Amino acid sequence: MKRILLLGGVTEALAIARTLGPHHIYSLAGVGRVPTDLTCEVRVGGYGGAEGLAQFIRDQGIDLLLDATHPYAAQISQNAATAAQLTDIPCWVLRRPAWQPQPGDDWREVSDWAELIDALKPFRRPLFTLGREPLQHLDEIPPEQFWTLRALEVYPGNERCEVIGARGPFLIEDERELFERRQIDVLISKNSGSTATEPKLEVARERGVPVVVLKRPVLPGVEREFGSVTDVLTALTAESIQNL
Repeated sequence: MKRILLLGGVTEALAIARTLGPHHIYSLAGVGRVPTDLTCEVRVGGYGGAEGLAQFIRDQGIDLLLDATHPYAAQISQNAATAAQLTDIPCWVLRRPAWQPQPGDDWREVSDWAELIDALKPFRRPLFTLGREPLQHLDEIPPEQFWTLRALEVYPGNERCEVIGARGPFLIEDERELFERRQIDVLISKNSGSTATEPKLEVARERGVPVVVLKRPVLPGVEREFGSVTDVLTALTAESIQNL
């Protein structure tokens, strides 16, 4: 009987986890709410790098590693690919397609934090939608800027930054209100490709607000790559391992 170890967050990975039987394991890093209504086993926490993950795979008798983590979780994806090689099991990956700029968009791609900060120099009211990373830089905010940060949870800000705790999906009406109320003049975003967070891009387009986009990291090659949950579930069904 084949056994799956599913690595993921709480969007596409959760949709896959809801189809898995008790023989399989759904693994979460621990950020965000942990689902309690699944049939499969749920594991929360890290593994101690690729070697630790490989040992877990051996100990648990895992036959297939399925990486459905965030497109920017580069270290986890690299550890997964390495651990699969060390244990000689296949590694499949779900990588949602990236957003593509549309007519009217003003996208400015950056590769790292230094490039991002440089790109923000002309602006005064940025909206960060990068998760928790900007929290490490609150003491670097220029005096002419006020930052709005949106993350999964509320965190302390300072006199030049407010942190909003919110979870998608986001409605376009609410995004319009946020941009208007806070007079956002630039949006900072990862290219996650998620439909749940895409409305912010629509509002930026409507308002002529530039978008500073953090480029996707280069991810390792694996045995099979999928672009949607449907494709993954079809492949699992074909392998007859989905509901075991």
